[in-house]
Amino acid sequence: MPGGHFGGFFGVLLLVVVIYAIIRIAQSNAEPIWKAVWIAGVILVPVLGLILWVLFGPK
Repeated sequence: MPGGHFGGFFGVLLLVVVIYAIIRIAQSNAEPIWKAVWIAGVILVPVLGLILWVLFGPK
């Protein structure tokens, strides 16, 4: 099988980073609607959502 455990490692790594981002978003001082928007973005499109959150989310 191409990729083997390599793909599984990055899947777990992505999951850990998504969970970390969700916790940080939930603990932020942002308005609840923006928290919900960021969390939805990170869950629905994890890679793009994380990139956008890192660039535009935390101040």
